[in-house]
Amino acid sequence: MRVTCPYCGERDRREFTIQGDDTSLRRPGRDAGAEAWHAHVHLRDNPAGRLREMWYHDPCGAWIVVERDTVTHAVHGSVPAREAAR
Repeated sequence: MRVTCPYCGERDRREFTIQGDDTSLRRPGRDAGAEAWHAHVHLRDNPAGRLREMWYHDPCGAWIVVERDTVTHAVHGSVPAREAAR
């Protein structure tokens, strides 16, 4: 599988570490209650199909959001995590 790092270009997926879905970009505020934090940490969907995931590119140290199909493993694009968080 090939993944495009927005900074380094197309790379082999073995250069990346996958964190999971991009839920971390939508975490509750500091003043959110225990229920909101419980849902954020423990209650996650596990859909089949297209999903936005957090990937870390080991050589350059960049966090990126990769849109990938969890069924076919086809990669449909990537953006820097800071842009995806906006």
